[in-house]
Amino acid sequence: MPTLARQEFSEVRTRAQRIKKISASDQIHAALRERIITLELAPGRNLSRQEIAEFYGVSQTPVRDAMLKLEEEGLLAIYPQSKTEVSKIDVEHARETQFLRLSIELEATRQLALSHDPQLLENARKALAHQREALASGNLEQFAKHDRLFHYSLLEAADVANLWDLVTMRSGHIDRLRNLNLPDPGKAANITYYHARILDAIEAGDTASTDDAVRGHLTGTLSQVDEIRSRNPEFF
Repeated sequence: MPTLARQEFSEVRTRAQRIKKISASDQIHAALRERIITLELAPGRNLSRQEIAEFYGVSQTPVRDAMLKLEEEGLLAIYPQSKTEVSKIDVEHARETQFLRLSIELEATRQLALSHDPQLLENARKALAHQREALASGNLEQFAKHDRLFHYSLLEAADVANLWDLVTMRSGHIDRLRNLNLPDPGKAANITYYHARILDAIEAGDTASTDDAVRGHLTGTLSQVDEIRSRNPEFF
């Protein structure tokens, strides 16, 4: 694994100084998790604690703690005195997480539809606008970022934002499936289509249409899992 370029190392140090309340372990956990979720660190990839520590310019202790947390989330497989590797994608785990997320978002969006307060949707509509801009420019990384913000904004509007942490903690496998599915033709446009449907149904106070849009949206990737797996068998 290459060492950090001087500019990148400087940026990491600057962020660390600016966000003093976040421990080194938490920062490394977040950084490694993002690289796993985006498949930069692919399923089956061996990781060296020493090399990770050198990469981020820290001791091995915060790296160990970050790796243990990632193991709890099912994203790493740690074999003591042997090796640590990025876990393969667990489809059954993804299905369980999707069930949890669907249950939460169905209730949150239903409450929003019953609230008849369109101002609660302001942040979600901004996220959707940014998604459309990212789609137009072909920037799938930014598209995925604003996708997460869209769904977080819905839970925040329903005053259950803390549940996003629960969903996120379990979402490693389903998120990797989504990132494998996102480049497929029409997938990103389909996401913005459903996001618009969800917001319009909420604003109209139509709970049945809201439920239908949320279900249609959140079941999309898992309905394609066999095709995704056939294209990437080494990840499963």
